[in-house]
Amino acid sequence: MSARTRSTAPAEPRPPARLSMVERSRLQAWFLGIIAFAVVLFLLVEAQFILISLVIAIVLFSLTTDAISSISRLRIGNWRVTSWLASIAAFALISSVLLALSGLVLVQVNSVVTTTVGYTDQAIEAIAGLFAWMGPDTEEAVAASIRSIEVSSYIRTAAEQAGNVLSATTLVILFVGFLFAERIWFDTKLENLMQDKARAKQVSGIIRSIIRRVNHYLLVKTGISALTGIAVYLVMAFFELEFAAAMGIVTFVLNYLPSVGSIIATFLVALVAYLQVTEPAFALLIFVLVGMLQFVLGSVIDPMLMGKTLRVSSFGIIIAMAFWGAVWGVPGMFLAVPIMVAVMIICSHIPAARAVAILLSREGLPEIDPENQFTADATGASRPNERRETAAAE
Repeated sequence: MSARTRSTAPAEPRPPARLSMVERSRLQAWFLGIIAFAVVLFLLVEAQFILISLVIAIVLFSLTTDAISSISRLRIGNWRVTSWLASIAAFALISSVLLALSGLVLVQVNSVVTTTVGYTDQAIEAIAGLFAWMGPDTEEAVAASIRSIEVSSYIRTAAEQAGNVLSATTLVILFVGFLFAERIWFDTKLENLMQDKARAKQVSGIIRSIIRRVNHYLLVKTGISALTGIAVYLVMAFFELEFAAAMGIVTFVLNYLPSVGSIIATFLVALVAYLQVTEPAFALLIFVLVGMLQFVLGSVIDPMLMGKTLRVSSFGIIIAMAFWGAVWGVPGMFLAVPIMVAVMIICSHIPAARAVAILLSREGLPEIDPENQFTADATGASRPNERRETAAAE
């Protein structure tokens, strides 16, 4: 056969290229990660009642950890306050506060439910009156649309959800009690689990960093929210409006939602005022007064007290609130920021996950405590890293 004939012959098909061992391992890791994420998400949704109660209990327990440690070091003459006595006092205080808040919420919900029925017709006329400038036909259409809504079913659902508050409170108190009972053995369990005192100290430092920053955030947020709620109550009481206490509690709760909570609370207070007086000018006055209070307390005093403690991205907060709101509903939105702070601190101490911490941080520089940052050297031992120049600059 000539060379010309050989050159024009069709080429034999090549066998398909096979993936290397590294590529197959990475592909398997991605598939396993997706499956694990789906399983975890399913469990988060299905066990949300227990998990939400557990997270709240952990937050409440962490709030009192430093206080118990400080109290246990006090001496009154020759008598010293023991750790278990301080723990019992803290547990009794948490239980009393939770039960009192639950009772207050139930009382206010019952008051709102019983009073709302009498305001139904007045509320329909007031809301429809906002569209009067568009003509009587539009006003009647809006009124008819509102009447078609089954308000009683929504009120019944809200009352049922409020009834679950007492069950959740009981479960939270039980979790807090067990956490206090296990508190004295935590350090010993951590050392036995890590089998390395240096790494156990590192993990303990990370936990303390999380507790310190979350506690500061919650304490500042609680103080600002309480002041805002009291201010809203005084404004509504000054104008002799109903639901003053209920709106104060709602404002207090909603202010825990960063950015959006204060906006929702302001509009809600103005709407309640408008439904009672049905004067747009009066509702606008209430809106301006409450908005000024929210701005001064939330946008001026809150950042001054918070300082650089939170240091998380605002966009990340919105994403976290959307995700946990979709998973756990409204309670998830309130727990989104503490969970996000914990995830950012943990990822900042893991070199492979540091990119996540950078994305979640506000300035791209997540705070790291140098004494808690360890890496493995050539001998496999753990040693503290040197302080980063960026951290030292700050």
